[in-house]
Amino acid sequence: MSETSPKLRAELEGIPTYKPGKPAAAGGPVAYKLSSNENPYPPLPGVLESVTAAACDFNRYPDMACTGLMNELSDRFGVPLTHLATGTGSVGVAQQLIQATSGPGDEVIYAWRSFEAYPIITQVSGARSVQVPLTSEDVHDLDAMADAITDRTRLIFVCNPNNPTGTVVRRAELERFLDRVPGDVLVVLDEAYREFIRDPEVPDGVELYRQRPNVCVLRTFSKAYGLAGLRIGFAIAHEPVAAALRKTAVPFGVSQLAQEAAIASLRAEDELLGRVGSLVCERTRVVDALRGQGWTVPETQANFVWLRLGERTAAFAQACEEHGVVVRPFPGEGVRVTVGEAEANDIFLKVTEAFPKER
Repeated sequence: MSETSPKLRAELEGIPTYKPGKPAAAGGPVAYKLSSNENPYPPLPGVLESVTAAACDFNRYPDMACTGLMNELSDRFGVPLTHLATGTGSVGVAQQLIQATSGPGDEVIYAWRSFEAYPIITQVSGARSVQVPLTSEDVHDLDAMADAITDRTRLIFVCNPNNPTGTVVRRAELERFLDRVPGDVLVVLDEAYREFIRDPEVPDGVELYRQRPNVCVLRTFSKAYGLAGLRIGFAIAHEPVAAALRKTAVPFGVSQLAQEAAIASLRAEDELLGRVGSLVCERTRVVDALRGQGWTVPETQANFVWLRLGERTAAFAQACEEHGVVVRPFPGEGVRVTVGEAEANDIFLKVTEAFPKER
């Protein structure tokens, strides 16, 4: 028997592992999961019924073109069908974007820290990550990102609001940045948390895309819409980019259950906005309480808060778990904490009140 192994791509060496939010421990003291930015509410009215009906036919392949959902999205956002593409969550679509634009020798620019999938999907493609540090206020440094563009740059991610800090870039600075980006470089506005924004100066990426052929907008049904377990997201982009996304999609990747749930969720948007409003109120309460306790908290426009804790990160995450909530630690940097049920948020705030502040 040969002792040699199959040759694998060298680019796969050293790829960081995506770390999902830790689940609540079954049978243990942990009662609430605040580690994955999930919506704490159950499915919207009509969604469960739609999924149940679709489940009767899951011996059949789903509609690969996502026809019903594509029509719904076209009407909802006022964009041509040819400007739409779907995928397995917005992260799945993001990976398709890199596959369509970048390979060995190419560069992908994004802020850091930002969404932890970016370095993974970039390295898988063989492209090189160019990570531009956030400002001291944990915001994208768009001037530095523009300065980092070279003739090898193929794609730039702007996560707005940024995961995990919750901070945003506003209209004037974003438009100034876009004006500096060459037209042959794709700018991806990752708006997974768009529904939670209340700052009127944060632009809707869909409006920016309309006048800029090199802008693509990513959205997801995982967060505000509460369909995280069904894995469905979409992109809005001009036809060449959207067509490339459809070419790189995994055939039949989006299940029929996910398609039907997404359609029903779009049709229940009034109820959705009410739930989002409640979470935004909880977000305000949590941030105000943290600042009242003496914590420095970046302004967040997402459904989570960020605490920069440095070397105390692991100890804080452990303290939270011991009291009944799981948060998302980024070792040596800080913790991201989802705004969840009021009861969960209260437990989290008791931990922050007792935890030693930085001297």
